[in-house]
Amino acid sequence: MKTENPALLTYLEQKGITLKDLIDTALELFVPHPGIETAEKAAELLKEEFLDVLSDVNVSTLETAAFHAQEDAENGLIPGLTIERFMGRPGLVADEILGLAIANYIAGARGMFEFTRFDQAKPGILKNLGPLTNDAIGGLIAGVSSNVYTRALRCAQK
Repeated sequence: MKTENPALLTYLEQKGITLKDLIDTALELFVPHPGIETAEKAAELLKEEFLDVLSDVNVSTLETAAFHAQEDAENGLIPGLTIERFMGRPGLVADEILGLAIANYIAGARGMFEFTRFDQAKPGILKNLGPLTNDAIGGLIAGVSSNVYTRALRCAQK
């Protein structure tokens, strides 16, 4: 298991998002599965998977891009995107696409399914983030959560 903080985790901490926030948000939609019967076991496996995924430079690139785009949109710097449209509906779909892309990159179609659950419920830290960042972090959490459930199920079936 990794002991040092991945650079992306340090970046997220500077944005006010801790590893505990990520794990707690994932646990809000926890469903016991074979191999992960308790929230305590899920938290342990989620931590390991987060530390692994947060070390991926592709995930880092997508996540930081979302935070930069969020800041640009809030400051009216995205051509054609008014602040009113950015914060309201009907609005952007790029935020959903970004979240889906992150979930898909991490965990494939299962991650995309899991993203839908997190996007609709907006648990934990997700409800405190902006439109772009909540979907980017939601995609991260969904991908990690999906991987944890998939691995646990495979191990339980052996």
